Amino acid sequence: MKTLWNKYRFLIARRISQLSILLLFAGGYLYHWKFNGVKILVGNLSSAKLLETIPLSDPYATLQILSTGHMLEADVLIGAGITLLIYGLFFGRAFCSWVCPINLVTDAAGWLRSRLNLDKSGVRLWTTRKIRYWILGISFILSLIFGIEAFEVISPISVVHRGIIFGMGLGWLLIFAVFLFDLLFMKHGFCGHICPLGAFYSLTTRYSVIRVNHIVEECTHCMDCFKVCPEPQVLSMVTKRSEPVLSGECTNCAKCIEICPTPSLVFGWRFQNKANLLNKS
Repeated sequence: MKTLWNKYRFLIARRISQLSILLLFAGGYLYHWKFNGVKILVGNLSSAKLLETIPLSDPYATLQILSTGHMLEADVLIGAGITLLIYGLFFGRAFCSWVCPINLVTDAAGWLRSRLNLDKSGVRLWTTRKIRYWILGISFILSLIFGIEAFEVISPISVVHRGIIFGMGLGWLLIFAVFLFDLLFMKHGFCGHICPLGAFYSLTTRYSVIRVNHIVEECTHCMDCFKVCPEPQVLSMVTKRSEPVLSGECTNCAKCIEICPTPSLVFGWRFQNKANLLNKS
């Protein structure tokens, strides 16, 4: 039987990551937090600077701005490239589960949904996950037509971040709408079916090297991983064969690893051989 630490270690790590990033942004803006005389983090999730030197930008927001026809400073373009390389080469779609503040909201809705026994209600068609890719494409078209970053204007992700610093105001209504959507209408609804940022990272990080790996010899076929995974379609290999989760839609949240009663699911490398995985387990 797993200890409490083994059961919740990745959840604790995700919350520390998400809250620390929000705290650093807020501290950088409100209190000018510094390390050795250098500001630790300034800006926002769309465009920021780490230690006043390393630019970090949201590549999706950057492409929306470029779609409007506006020019961008070199730092923003470099920052978008750095961010895309970090996730694209190494961490996959981890932004959605380890950084994005909306994940706190949707996880809370998911937790309450299961407590109220609402998991069997609402729309459950996996085909609706394609909607986010349509929204992604439409956001670029609207940015081109109207000359504004279409999704950034209404993004609940940006609303949460701005609200932490400047006050939420009517932004609470948008956040509450996301919460209710996930609670009452669709399990993992916003992140798994609607959010174009998740769609963007699904497309651009599908070849990242850090992956959840499945060891079929350890698998008990309990299927608990499917119940907790926000993107259960990525676990198609479970019970069938030993291989990594290859879909870019995996958020590397590690919920499947935490709930698995055996070492059947573990973090590893994309090209890690089965012998190494068995030793690791």
